[in-house]
Amino acid sequence: MDKKRREFLKVAGISTVAGLGAPAVVNHLVSGGSPLDAMAARKIDPDAHGAVNEHKVANDEHGSGHEEVKTGKRFGMVIDLPKFQKNPGLGEKCVKACHTVHNVPSFPDKKDEIKWIWLTEYENGFTEHSQLYRNDSLKNNQVLVLCNHCDNPPCVRACPTKATYKSKDGGIIMMDFHRCIGCRFCMAACPYGSRSFNWRDPRPFIDEKTMNREYPTRMRGVVEKCNFCAKRIADGKQPACVEAAGSTNAIIFGDLNDPDSAIRKVLKENYTIQRKPSLGTHPSVFYIV
Repeated sequence: MDKKRREFLKVAGISTVAGLGAPAVVNHLVSGGSPLDAMAARKIDPDAHGAVNEHKVANDEHGSGHEEVKTGKRFGMVIDLPKFQKNPGLGEKCVKACHTVHNVPSFPDKKDEIKWIWLTEYENGFTEHSQLYRNDSLKNNQVLVLCNHCDNPPCVRACPTKATYKSKDGGIIMMDFHRCIGCRFCMAACPYGSRSFNWRDPRPFIDEKTMNREYPTRMRGVVEKCNFCAKRIADGKQPACVEAAGSTNAIIFGDLNDPDSAIRKVLKENYTIQRKPSLGTHPSVFYIV
């Protein structure tokens, strides 16, 4: 870790202990501002650091509130749990496809694990939902979880360097590895545990035979996570996990803002749930149970 990063983390640690509101305080102190200025900086715009909240309410000429019309794309995903249960091994196939495309390292020690998409128990993935008398299908099968690419992402607001940001085209929560200073504020802010930190240099733990030369590898001291396969989408392809699920249609991906899209049709025809919806993050990942 270089000198600048150590100095930043020292300041960030002090401001956090003092309870000053990490991102705004760090920015003010690093730029030479006074502690009083830093405290005042806590009154920041909820859409700071590039977050775009598409759920704002505007007032019309009569003063009554109405929801603004959503414009642009907002990518989302529907995961059909019954279809995964009918296709044993499909979840592992999706995980492998994602991790191979994005050069996710395979550390031998569980504590160093890096996860972009992974399988977990239903009770771990849906902690807000009642676990009383769960049916056998949910008890005996794991569920696929990943970054929820929230419409109102707390991780974006928490990042002091804009290393994590919301893309303007598609609303994907992205990571700029070069900007990441390893402060892990985004990890603390994420209520889904969807981010991993590289405690070790990941490059020696990537299989040379399967390495994707078109996607960058990371370094020690940075955070990483699912990016909805933004590069593949830009190339007109489906996310790797969706492609791996194939004709099972266990994962549907598309534009949530397009009423005629396949994903909107699936959402209209099926009852779905989300992870921790009461937090107001507006997740873009839905589950058919």
